[in-house]
Amino acid sequence: MTRIKRGYIARRRRNKTRLFSSTFRGAHSKLTGAMTQQKTRALGSAHRDRSRKKRDFRRLWITRINAVIREIEVFYSYSIFIHYLYKRHLLLNRKILAQIAISNRNCLSMISQEIEMMNFTGFPFPVVVV
Repeated sequence: MTRIKRGYIARRRRNKTRLFSSTFRGAHSKLTGAMTQQKTRALGSAHRDRSRKKRDFRRLWITRINAVIREIEVFYSYSIFIHYLYKRHLLLNRKILAQIAISNRNCLSMISQEIEMMNFTGFPFPVVVV
């Protein structure tokens, strides 16, 4: 029986995996089985943590806004502040509010005082602050 040489496809697949896992430590970068398992695990973790990162940043922004809101003592809590933002149709997301809270607290206190003034005066139409 004649000898059949296998093609290059399997080798090319393994080389691709080897390039991916070349920075891993120990057997995870040397042995083909361990490499494929570690690659699958790494890609799964990356996929999971992309969603996790969004969640973590949102928590960070909420914490920063809440700290500044409680410090300037216009509103008692973050939830009341956000409630009045939505009620007054103010188009500011949490990321922008957190940046304002960090960089310029006076600006955030002015925004919250405006919301409080609108709450007592009762504007008949929505006001947009950008």
